[in-house]
Amino acid sequence: MKIICVGRNYAAHAAELKNPISAEPVIFMKPETAQLLPRMPFFIPDFSTDIHHEVELVVKINRTGKHIQEHFANTYYDEIGIGIDFTARDKQSQLKEKSLPWELAKAFDGSAPTGKFLNKSIFTSVQNINFHLEKNGSIVQQGNSSNMLFNIDKIIAFVSSYITLKKGDLIFTGTPEGVGKVQANDVLDAFIEDQHLLTVKIK
Repeated sequence: MKIICVGRNYAAHAAELKNPISAEPVIFMKPETAQLLPRMPFFIPDFSTDIHHEVELVVKINRTGKHIQEHFANTYYDEIGIGIDFTARDKQSQLKEKSLPWELAKAFDGSAPTGKFLNKSIFTSVQNINFHLEKNGSIVQQGNSSNMLFNIDKIIAFVSSYITLKKGDLIFTGTPEGVGKVQANDVLDAFIEDQHLLTVKIK
């Protein structure tokens, strides 16, 4: 199982970090060890003093595919969930200044918790899904899949032209604006529409 992530997929988020909009999806990877075990807290790593939350819709691939055409991409996933792309923003800034890859800031252990997955059939359209993140009971991020620069089918088609997708692979589809720092004792709760699907306690 691999975790594929899309960066800068919401214009407002790219703007808040002063990043340019890309003509193609910005892709990076996280290892399987980035997943957080159920009910386990997230421990702030000792190499960072600026860990940010980035809530994202997550697509679970249901079969192997390569060079998937966009109009067939919808047959390669049945479930959509929610996850948090924890980012060591200070480390990422250092890496970007040196034009180095982001993985040390993005792919560390526990940096990709995911919640329960929902069958996509419950949604009227996967291109109109509301989701949000609460920190200590207050909403800090809100998004809708209609605001993605590259929708789910485009992402699957693009990624599969470079990387074979396999059953169980996860695709983090990008975060909306409102990312921010987490601190010890924070509690994060993630929702799709009105369904509470993920809780992460920060240690």
